[in-house]
Amino acid sequence: MNFDNAPNKSEIDNVVQKLLLKAKHYGATSADAVGTYGRSLGVVVRNGELEDIDNNEGYDVGLRVMVGKRQSCVSTSDTSHASLEKMAERAVAMAKLAPEDPYCGLVETSKLKKHNPDLQLYDNTSITPEELKERALEVEASALKVKGILQAEGANASHAHSEIFFQTSNGFSYEWMSSRHSISVSAIAELNGSMERDYDYHSARWLEDLRSTHEVGQLAGSRAIARIGSRQIKSGAMPVIFDKRISNALLSALLGAISGPSVARGVSFLKDKLGLQVFDDKIQIFDDPQIMRGYGSRLYDGEGIIPIKRSLIKNGKLQTWLLNSSSARQLKQETTGHASRNISSPPGVSSTNAYIANGFSAPEELIKQVTDGLVITEMFGPSLNGNTGDYSVGVSGFKIENGQKTHPVSEVTVAGNLLEIYKSLTAANDLEFNSAIVSPTLLVQGLTVAGL
Repeated sequence: MNFDNAPNKSEIDNVVQKLLLKAKHYGATSADAVGTYGRSLGVVVRNGELEDIDNNEGYDVGLRVMVGKRQSCVSTSDTSHASLEKMAERAVAMAKLAPEDPYCGLVETSKLKKHNPDLQLYDNTSITPEELKERALEVEASALKVKGILQAEGANASHAHSEIFFQTSNGFSYEWMSSRHSISVSAIAELNGSMERDYDYHSARWLEDLRSTHEVGQLAGSRAIARIGSRQIKSGAMPVIFDKRISNALLSALLGAISGPSVARGVSFLKDKLGLQVFDDKIQIFDDPQIMRGYGSRLYDGEGIIPIKRSLIKNGKLQTWLLNSSSARQLKQETTGHASRNISSPPGVSSTNAYIANGFSAPEELIKQVTDGLVITEMFGPSLNGNTGDYSVGVSGFKIENGQKTHPVSEVTVAGNLLEIYKSLTAANDLEFNSAIVSPTLLVQGLTVAGL
């Protein structure tokens, strides 16, 4: 993949600087601007033939202006002089008409510092469409070699490159580049007239860290075969094991509940739990922005704060909220460096590399503890009441009987309250850092299972 036609850094820096100067000219008391450049190339194959090539390239800039305690955000992909002029003028005019927000504003200059750790977020390996096509064909062929696989629904290989440039009117700026390689395949199995599908997917910042096409294809095929003969089970309360493929959903719900804006608005089921026992005392949860080649690693947050590794749950107790500067001001706390910034809106909040630490038992040992239960490997249609923690989701997976996985299960719903789920949660020891939010396999006691 060749980036010779990408805008150079000086061009993007120049656009961002121009926006800030023009915003001040039209009456902004403070402002920040962000520029992003991204390019991705993806190839899809089906039945050994090229089906699609997707080549996307985009350059966008966003401007946030404050006029006193009023703010607005605008964005554009047109970086001409006339466009930037109109953009700045419009942003200031909108801010003057916006309602006052007592918590908006830039981060204080004293909190903005420079650092340049090499987190190895960018792999400059050149990738051609032909190489991606070959990779996609290989992963499809590997899936088709699994006995019982009828066909592949499609295989994909892709590569993406992105750059971020950020600057504030109080003189702070940062930039970084990142990359992503990925492969995926979906396989359809058939046996005695019964058909099932499953998939596997892997991505990595560096090509050398990408799992082999053989491994991904073989696993997708094996998973599809294992689902043959799926059926419903009787309803009841039982232990449920969340496979590590999907167990991060329980962590994602936690991250949403401890997000500063949700807490500040009073719409979190954890709003009164800071410092209190939420999980079993063996559970540890962290957020670490400086994992080498990490999916969620970053040098700065969306406001220029240097993020650090934080304990979210220590010995089962809730340690902190995830705060940007706005929610920190509202809650009378300090920002935790979790601001996230997109092009067209004020800073929000997001985690970096969030994970539930390994427990002490292998997944197989957790299964052996269950007399009558369920292992779930796929989820769909989740429903969460953010105020109460009531949670339900459609699932498929495998029945557990007398400590053994037996037959596959489908058309089942599991439900419970996250406050109770978290208290009864046991973590296995199979954590794998394959996304920005990860968890080992988790055992939850006493969930309501709705089947027949």
